[in-house]
Amino acid sequence: MVFWQSPRTRKQARPNVSLPTARAAGIPGLSIVIDSHERYAYRFAGQQVHTRVAPLRCGDYGVELDGQLVASVERKSLSDLVSSMTDGRLRFALGELAALPRSAVVVEERYSQLLKVDWVRPAVVLDGLAELQVRWPNVPIVFCENRSLAEEWTYRFLAAAQVWAETESLAVERIEDVMRVAPAVEEPADPPHLLRDDGLPVSVADVRAWAISEGLPVADRGRLRPEIWAAWHRAQASSS
Repeated sequence: MVFWQSPRTRKQARPNVSLPTARAAGIPGLSIVIDSHERYAYRFAGQQVHTRVAPLRCGDYGVELDGQLVASVERKSLSDLVSSMTDGRLRFALGELAALPRSAVVVEERYSQLLKVDWVRPAVVLDGLAELQVRWPNVPIVFCENRSLAEEWTYRFLAAAQVWAETESLAVERIEDVMRVAPAVEEPADPPHLLRDDGLPVSVADVRAWAISEGLPVADRGRLRPEIWAAWHRAQASSS
């Protein structure tokens, strides 16, 4: 029963490819958390997936390890991507996603379609997205051809992130053990009163995102450990 669907909707629902049915990363019954605010959520039909609806601190689809969110994917249609980029919501979302160990934004459209946007200058959109990717390189913005392929990509990404979190946890614990014996450094109660390149004050989220990009283990919420602040201050001093 597709008589009510537009040709564009039918094309998005049926890509001209056969999607694989093999388990992603060999995981039987991958557990995916769907944000409770997500409308028209992916069903992951044809894949061995268990879904659960619950509030997510960021993103629309995520996987957890020991009750902690370790990876999340933010889903965007083309119109939502452009509007959230121009009004600043996408910048805020990327800042939150960057605080997770692994995250991404998936777009249900081709990159070339940005050139056909007629309510915003395409150059403004392209420059804005490029600036955001440079600002948060650890949160890729992936363009898929349509909704079905975006759903497939999300499934594969979350499965790979789940395997990574399970296999890398021991290495992270070893790093944390080394960091615990580092010399104590007083942590500022508030973020330092410095300015970023765009003129906005440096925040805890900025330092957390920097630490993640440097491969330092940090929690996805709460105050940062003193050694993270110390490492950040050393990096700022060496770059000045």
